[in-house]
Amino acid sequence: MLAIIYDLEMTVTRRRGQPSEIIEIGAVKVAIEEDKPVIVDTFQSFVRPVLSPQLTKDTVSFTGITQQDVHTAETLQSVLDQFIAWIDTDNYALCSWGEDDKVQFVKECRHKEISLYWLLNHTNLQKQVSTLMGRGHNQQIGLKPALESLDITFVGSHHRALDDAYNTALIYMHYADRIKFHLNKTDDKASYESELIYQDQSADDKADNPFLALSKLHLS
Repeated sequence: MLAIIYDLEMTVTRRRGQPSEIIEIGAVKVAIEEDKPVIVDTFQSFVRPVLSPQLTKDTVSFTGITQQDVHTAETLQSVLDQFIAWIDTDNYALCSWGEDDKVQFVKECRHKEISLYWLLNHTNLQKQVSTLMGRGHNQQIGLKPALESLDITFVGSHHRALDDAYNTALIYMHYADRIKFHLNKTDDKASYESELIYQDQSADDKADNPFLALSKLHLS
């Protein structure tokens, strides 16, 4: 099964009830060739937000993504069409570092009435890697500490989708023979809270949430 390791960047929101929107999707395709995991392709695209088209200073500061980057980008449906075409197989698992990006995909796509048929076999790499590194149930390891523990140098910039996906892929490749893909799918008709495949989401999945750092930013 092909591993599609992805990462999202979202708008930073401060107003109650104002949803975040995806503004960048980055992904790395890892295949097994001659019994070894190999990066065979990458995907990156900015996404134009439509609910709050103007990026806040907090968003630009946190992600490094500029207004010009998203102004010339296509909207989520079009970018997802490109992403699905890039995956180019029915035999794949979508893998992310933690649960936050999956939650964002589900909530935003349902809000914008975008089908989720493609959100298959979602696997939380952070949770499995934390266990493989001997962390306790409530001790989810962060991406950077995980890389340091494996003596792998971070490549690129933090909080950019392709770079974070690429570095996550480096960790995955180290443990590829011990990572178990979760065979699941997302039912468009069910509410997010009722999805059985999300029942393992717990407080430990939030331990490495980079958006907690936003609480230290001042309102502009």
